[in-house]
Formats: sequence, C-alpha cells, structure tokens
Amino acid sequence: MKTLKITAIAAAVLAVSSVSQVAFAEGSVSANIGYVSQYHFRGIQQTASGSTSAGLDYENSGFYVGTWAADVDDGLEIDVYAGYGVEFDSGLALGAGVTTYQYTGDFDSAYNEVNLSVGFGMFSLEYSIGTQDDDAGLDIVEADYTFTGITIEHNGFSGTFGSWGDEFEGEYFEVAYATEVGGFDVGIGVIFSGSDLDDDESMYFSVSKSFDL
Repeated sequence: MKTLKITAIAAAVLAVSSVSQVAFAEGSVSANIGYVSQYHFRGIQQTASGSTSAGLDYENSGFYVGTWAADVDDGLEIDVYAGYGVEFDSGLALGAGVTTYQYTGDFDSAYNEVNLSVGFGMFSLEYSIGTQDDDAGLDIVEADYTFTGITIEHNGFSGTFGSWGDEFEGEYFEVAYATEVGGFDVGIGVIFSGSDLDDDESMYFSVSKSFDL
C-alpha cells in the first residue's frame, strides 16, 4: 500500500497547487462552512460534541480538487482530495479520485485512499481502498482496509448502508433528511453502528452553507 500513500500525497500537492492558481484557469471555485452537533464518519463517532468545518473546492469540466477541515476531539482533521467525475445522457454517473486524511494533535494517524463511485437515479455506490499509516506514538500499526457504501436518495431523504473490510471490520446504517432553509442547508440524521464500530445509536443535526467565489 506504499504506492497508494504516494499517490494520495501527490494528489494533495496537486490540489494545493491547482487551488492556488485558480485565478488563472477556467472553472468554478466554491467555499463551504458547516456545523454538526456530533461528527460521524462512516459510522464511527469522531466527536461527542459539536464540530465546525470549512472547505474550498475547484471544479472544471468534471475534474475537481479541494480541501476540507473539521475540528475533532484533539486537533484538526484536514482532508485533501482530487478526482474526475462524468455523467452520461442515460443518467449513469462514474467517478474516480484519491483522498488523504491528515490529523493534527494526537487524534489519529493519517489515512490515504483511492475512491471509486457509480450512480444512477436514486442509487449510488462508493468503493474505497485505503491504508492507515503507522504511528508509534499512538500505538497504531499500518493497516489496509476497504469501504463500501450504498446510498438511496429521494426528495431530501437518504439511507446509507456502509461496510468496512480487509483489516478493518464493521457495518452501519444511516437515515437522514436534508433541506434548504433561508439559504442554509440543514439536516437531521440517525446512525445505527454495529458492535465492531460504536455499537450505538446517535442522532445529529447539521447546518452548512456554500459560496461561489
């Protein structure tokens, strides 16, 4: 998985470089800010209290690159990602990209992924292959994993079933509703995590806003 790590880091460098030169290129730039009462990621609780976030994205003819940061229990999570997506006249959508998840403080070690997706109508499927870096200070050893997520969306309602594989294990189910109120995106959701994850049920509220730059 060393190649995966190098690929994700290279994409991160590309992302920062592309965003910094966006004023000289065609395409669109947007920013976002948000707040969630509890931050969960793929069925795993990252914070038991509120978490604020902010992000920056660049998109041009299906190519995208961006960065997103959120406060976690000890420090910040900083994500950098890049990829390409295309949608055909039939409604079929395909995507491929890479993501690196970096952390400040002692919250966790870094994760690096290759991400694949396919969507059609209400249905979408995500499949990611990743590796978690080792960190002797946190007693974390390098581990490979996969993640598969299946989502159904309709009129603001969504349901997601997610499953971890390889050296990680665990499954969860999430039900959510999102809508726009006064120019803000607001949502509510419930997460049911299996015994290999949090083994708990959690409800969260979220509010966010995006801006074209």
